[in-house]
Amino acid sequence: MKLRNMKRNSFFVVLCAVLAMIFVGCKDKRAASLVEKPVADSIVPVETVADTTVYGVCGEGTSMHSLELVTTDGDTIYYQVNVEEDAHLRGGMMVGDRLAVVGYSSGDEGMVAQGVINLTTLLGKWSSIDRNFEIQDGGALITEAKEPQVAEWKICNGLLVLRTDTFSVYELGPDSLCLENKNGIYAYKRVK
Repeated sequence: MKLRNMKRNSFFVVLCAVLAMIFVGCKDKRAASLVEKPVADSIVPVETVADTTVYGVCGEGTSMHSLELVTTDGDTIYYQVNVEEDAHLRGGMMVGDRLAVVGYSSGDEGMVAQGVINLTTLLGKWSSIDRNFEIQDGGALITEAKEPQVAEWKICNGLLVLRTDTFSVYELGPDSLCLENKNGIYAYKRVK
């Protein structure tokens, strides 16, 4: 009888161990299925995202740390700009230049410019070792090949969209343009 009870107890212990392993295994699979799988390309197409960029002209009240933007709607918005800490000021802020500004409202400081792209500086012909293109006013992008091709460019949420490629403006100066995306940084010089 003791042998029979020992077998029953052993069977019960083994059964409990197997059930525990199945429970733990299923729990881990269920938890793993609830975790979102990473998206191969984390850049959301700009067509599906609302553009929060504000467009306008750099006003006369602009100084080193303050931007007066006269919007295309005729409103005037004052932005705080921290040029020491903010590396997102591209192309400078010259009175009369057209600008694209991405900012946010801060309770104490008012509006804060998170990114500024000088569209006047961005316009023009750009060249690298293997690519030549012209960014024209009005959204036309002319690529030079055997036969010039016309495409579109735009700014969306502080990013530059050339055809279907999206870039951050890494650097923009009077004679240089550096664009960055997930594949690297591309440097161009201005063609006069």
